[in-house]
Amino acid sequence: MLIDTHCHLNFKDYDNDREQIIGRCLDNNVWIINVGVNKETSRQVIELAEKYKEGVYASIAVHPHNIDKEEFKSEEYKKLAKNKKVVAIGETGLDYMFCENNKEQQELQKEIFIKHIKLAHQIDKPLIIHSRRLFPEILEIIKDNKQHNPRGVLHCYMGRWSYAKEYLDLGFYISFTGLITYARDYDKVIRNTPLDRILIETDAPYLSPEPYRNKRNNPIYVKHVAEQIAKTKEVSFEKVAEQTTKNAKELFKI
Repeated sequence: MLIDTHCHLNFKDYDNDREQIIGRCLDNNVWIINVGVNKETSRQVIELAEKYKEGVYASIAVHPHNIDKEEFKSEEYKKLAKNKKVVAIGETGLDYMFCENNKEQQELQKEIFIKHIKLAHQIDKPLIIHSRRLFPEILEIIKDNKQHNPRGVLHCYMGRWSYAKEYLDLGFYISFTGLITYARDYDKVIRNTPLDRILIETDAPYLSPEPYRNKRNNPIYVKHVAEQIAKTKEVSFEKVAEQTTKNAKELFKI
């Protein structure tokens, strides 16, 4: 069994074959956590998860790229989070790709991220954290808000081992995508991160692993992420599959 802890099957990329993809995943013992990026998609991932008795779950939040398009209202998301299929708050975090020179927008991202942290604490759910090369800034916010007991996972980790170690020391998990199947930049992080603190994901429809690069991603391809971790850590695929599944079930309480 494997768990793709981060994908976006509600996106229009899957409008023609969404149910078939999910069915194939479940038939092959691949479970899925679909991740919302605003209020509309958060509702979508909940509705999608509700169609299945088990194996399909939801996470809800406003992505940092969307905070200028939608006001984050904690009470609205708190109501959505009451659904039993909602297992996390995310993806939330910081990403200055479209606001490198806009300090006001950057400060707003920080403010909204903190609101997500507070919400996750209130409802006792883990965070799924998005960061585009802003690991020190996110660390600072997490440490400054320790009274809200931030916990969760660094989604699609692309940072140095020194930062990963700090997150691990704070109790967070580190998640890897198909990037690791063709980029050797993350081998040191994979080798040094204890297997019981690793999650796997696809971020579908993005970041397809080898041998599917430049094609639409699919949660069933999470197997290739697990295989690469096994190769890098020099352990069996079965051990990686078993432990990462256990990690995901424990963190997300599924």
